[in-house]
Amino acid sequence: MALSASPPAQPKGATGCLVLGDGTVVWGRGFGASGEALGEVCFNTAMTGYQEVMTDPSYDSQIVTFTFPHIGNVGANEEDVESRGLGAVGCIVREEVTPHSNFRARDEFFAWMAAHNKIGLSGIDTRALTRRIRVNGAPSAVIAHYPGGEFDVAAMIERARGWPGLEGLDLVPNVSRTATEDWRGGHWQLGFGYGESNRERPHVVAMDFGAKDNIFRSLVRAGAKVTVVPGRSSFDEIMALKPAGVFLSNGPGDPAATGKYAVPVIKALLDANVPLFGICLGHQMLGLAVGAKTSKMHQGHRGANHPVQRVGNGWGESAGLVEITSMNHGFAVDSDSLPDGVEQTHVSLFDGSNCGIAVTGKQAFGVQYHPEASPGPQDSFYLFEKFVGGLG
Repeated sequence: MALSASPPAQPKGATGCLVLGDGTVVWGRGFGASGEALGEVCFNTAMTGYQEVMTDPSYDSQIVTFTFPHIGNVGANEEDVESRGLGAVGCIVREEVTPHSNFRARDEFFAWMAAHNKIGLSGIDTRALTRRIRVNGAPSAVIAHYPGGEFDVAAMIERARGWPGLEGLDLVPNVSRTATEDWRGGHWQLGFGYGESNRERPHVVAMDFGAKDNIFRSLVRAGAKVTVVPGRSSFDEIMALKPAGVFLSNGPGDPAATGKYAVPVIKALLDANVPLFGICLGHQMLGLAVGAKTSKMHQGHRGANHPVQRVGNGWGESAGLVEITSMNHGFAVDSDSLPDGVEQTHVSLFDGSNCGIAVTGKQAFGVQYHPEASPGPQDSFYLFEKFVGGLG
């Protein structure tokens, strides 16, 4: 159903809607969980991996519009999730979710959405919604699904209008682990699942700001033993685990807000010459720790088809190569704010924004994209090998 500048009458058969803070109401067919959810509406350009997207903790407090029209066709299973039921609060799709056609499926996508308390909305003109986001930026909205078709639209408009958005919000407490965990899962193989790794060295301590599980599996695959700690862990708590290196994970929200407690820890780790590797939010907070600035993007980068070029002297003969990457971020490191002693190593070929940094004279680097998501499919796995291989 099409977008409208003013609230249209509820059409017959509508069981779901998207209500924007400016009063725009988009009617459709609801699926998944019943009820309402509040968040920022963004769009993702990936053609596959919808379960991974919906369970990526970086999407906390966000409603994902899929630009690919057919979502849910391969059903759902418990091997393709990235977290413990966390992630996006809802999703918007063009076509109605049909029964699956895939030998790995163990459930239908609409049933899986309901079981994980996520709201879906189908029958939407996702091209028009995507264009609106590209022009006006990501709006605050309420997504709702009521099978009986009863909606308090006025209340939803006020709720969406009153939400401040992601800027200034620390969302890490919503998604971070609360206790230390020894990670054992390894590389996935068809018919065998993820298995376990018995490698004991080197030891990587991963700060969980809302991490995707496949990041830990990738670190194990690269040869590390991984211990995951809460995002609010102190420098002393981390060092007590005797890490060979520390990983800074992805996560949701504003890096400047999370950085109020995380950046001092990262600075202390840098001062102690502990090797560091950051992804997404972890990359942004590494940037803040070395004196750079971050800012909210107009529409963000989200999808599995983003070209990134390696630049700078640190990549030797590989400088200039292009990786096809997976991204999910609404904030970015301002490349113009990088201080002396910090090199830009990767840039987006879509808009020239920063996608990687390295600290001169230290084993510390970060990338904005998600190398564990395998969009290339293996263009970016070298980053895990570079980090773990440099730990001795």
